[in-house]
Amino acid sequence: MNLKKELPLIAIVLLPFIYLAYIWNQIPEKVPMHWNKGEIDRYGDKSELIIIPILLPLLVFVIFLVIPKIDPKNKLNKMGNKLQTIKFLLTTFMSILALFIIYSAKNQSITNPNYIVLLIGLLYLILGNYFKTIKANYFIGIRTPWTLEHETVWKETHKLGGKLWFIGGLITILSSLLIEKQTNFTIFIVITAIITIIPVFYSYLKFQNLKKQEK
Repeated sequence: MNLKKELPLIAIVLLPFIYLAYIWNQIPEKVPMHWNKGEIDRYGDKSELIIIPILLPLLVFVIFLVIPKIDPKNKLNKMGNKLQTIKFLLTTFMSILALFIIYSAKNQSITNPNYIVLLIGLLYLILGNYFKTIKANYFIGIRTPWTLEHETVWKETHKLGGKLWFIGGLITILSSLLIEKQTNFTIFIVITAIITIIPVFYSYLKFQNLKKQEK
C-alpha cells in the first residue's frame, strides 16, 4: 500500500469514527438502529453505533486494498487511476452514509429518508459513468457466468449497464427531490431492480447470440 497515496482516503474513513467519538457523551444509551419508511422500528445500545463506520467505509476501503492483490488475472491493477477513482467514490459514499446514520441516531430520528435514496441515486449515476472502463474481473462490475466467459459480452453488457445505471441514478435523484418519501422508496426499488436485472438477461442473450455466430 502506498501510504502517501492512500492518506486522503484514510482520513475519509476515519471521519465517522472521529464524529462518533466527539458526540459520544451526547448520545443517549438507547438509540434508534433501524427505520421503516422514516419511522423508528428498532432501538439498540449506543455501542452498536461503532459497527456502522466499521461495516461501511472501513470495510469497503479494506476490500479495495485486498482485491487487486488477489485478482488472478491482474485486470484490476491494469485499470490504473480508474480503480483508485472508484475506490475513492465508494469509500467516500460509505463514509457520508455512516455520518448520516450516526447523526440520525443521535437525534432519535431520520430527518428525511429521501436524502439516503438521493445519495444512492448519485452513486448509481457516477458508477454508471465508469462502467464501460471496468475491465473483466471477478470482483467489480456485472459479473455473470456469461460476462466472465466472453470479453465481448463483458464490454457490451457494461456499455448497456452504464447507460441504465446513469439514467436510473438521474431518475432516483429527481424523484428524491420531487416526490414524497413513501412513493419515492417504491420508485427507488423498481429502478434498482431494473438496472440490476436487465444487464444480467442481456449478458445471457448476448452470449448465446455470439455462440451461434461463432459456430
